[in-house]
This record gives sequence, structure tokens and C-alpha cells, in this order.
Amino acid sequence: MPIAELDGFHMHYRLSGPPDGPVLVLSNALGTNLRMWDPLLPHLSRDLRILRYDRRGHGASDAPPGPYRMGQLVRDTEALLDHLQFRGCVFLGLSLGGMVAQGLAVKRPDLIRALVLSNTAARIATAEIWAARAARAQTQGLGALVDATMERWFTAAFRATPEFHFWRNMFLTTPAQGWVGCAQAIAGTDFYTSTAGLTLPVLGIGADRDGSTPPDLVRETTELVPGAQFALIRRAGHLPHVEQPQDYARILREFFCEQKVLQ
Repeated sequence: MPIAELDGFHMHYRLSGPPDGPVLVLSNALGTNLRMWDPLLPHLSRDLRILRYDRRGHGASDAPPGPYRMGQLVRDTEALLDHLQFRGCVFLGLSLGGMVAQGLAVKRPDLIRALVLSNTAARIATAEIWAARAARAQTQGLGALVDATMERWFTAAFRATPEFHFWRNMFLTTPAQGWVGCAQAIAGTDFYTSTAGLTLPVLGIGADRDGSTPPDLVRETTELVPGAQFALIRRAGHLPHVEQPQDYARILREFFCEQKVLQ
């Protein structure tokens, strides 16, 4: 199990693909771990060097006491890429991962050559909404949030399948302390001004049944960046690569070829 020690913080990560391949970084949603990307991996090019990681408070990474700040989550990812000596990556961030992506692209443009902002926004919900969710998680545990979260994340058809329980359990096994810390980071984040200053290639991906970051919100953030592209996936919720992995991978592949990441 690869663990990077980053300024006293231990981060779990995994690498796959050829060591000399172009690097694709995958950054997860709140309440998930690096296995969130399992449904997508078989559909990605074998030429890619893929980095997945558990962010602070999630999976097998440390879950120190909160609150966390978005700058801290950005710094964790920056430190991991420096530790691995990766530069010029394609960075795919979903939901909270997309917020980290925006912050990192502004702070360290040398690390990122192209950005995919999936089911995310420059600002997600309101501070009041996040404060209420964090308070429930602190007093009642994540079980008090799971049903409403799953309704926002997945279509009714997917929630009726056996596979759905894997995702419900992933959410429930997230350390409550880590979930709350990251929720507090989201609550304090507004990247509208900084994201509008980006100049690198950007692809936004939304899903028509996403109850957490509706497609118009994702499109609005994407359009902050001059020349950015936007793609909509149908019949999918907040994690569209889970419900429609082939469509998701096709959109990525087209973007990667346009950016000459893949031939």
C-alpha cells in the first residue's frame, strides 16, 4: 500500500499504467475513496499513467481533527505531485476534487497541462447548508446523511441495483471527522474570480440528473474559462462515470486527443 509522508501527514495513493505514460490525476468526491474510479479504469487508455489518492480524512489517508481549509486540501495534492515528481499532468477532479483542481491550477500551473472539471463548481451550495450537514454528521454520524446524499448522487434506476450498496457503504465508512473537515472546506470556498483567470484547456462535464451540482451550475463554472468545453451526460447523477462509464470515457478520450495527450 503506497503511503506518502507529506509534512507529517500520511496520504494513501495508487499508480497504474506505464511509468513513461502521460499522467492523469483522478481526484475524488467528498465521502468517497480512490476506489470511486474503479468503474472508469477499464475504459481508459492503457497508455496513461494514472494516479489516484485518498484525500485528507478519507480512505486509508490520515484523518486529523478539523476543520480543514480548501488551501490545505490543495496543498496536500500539490505535495503529493511534488513527492512523485509529476509535472504537466491532466487533472480530473469530480465534485470536491474539482474544487481542489481549480485551486491547484491557479496555484501551480506547472503541475497541470489540462483540466477536467466534472460535476463540480466554483462554489457548491451555501455555507448554511454545509454547516447544517456538518452538525448532523458530528452529532448523529454519516448515517443521518446517507439516504439524502445517495438520492442526489444516483438515479432511482441505479439505486435499485445490487451495485448501489457498494457506494452507500463507501460513504458510510468514511471517517465522520474527515467528512466534516472537508465539508467545512467546501463551505468556505468561492473560486469564481480565480477560476475566471485560468488560461489552460478545460473540459467541464455535467450530468442531467445530478442533484448535487446540476448541469447548469457546472456549465456556469466551465464558461468562466475562455475557450473551455462542456459536455453533458444523460441518464446519470453526480457520479456519471459510475452509471455511464463508456460515455464518460469517450468524452475524456476525445478531449485527451484534442490536447495531444493521446494519439
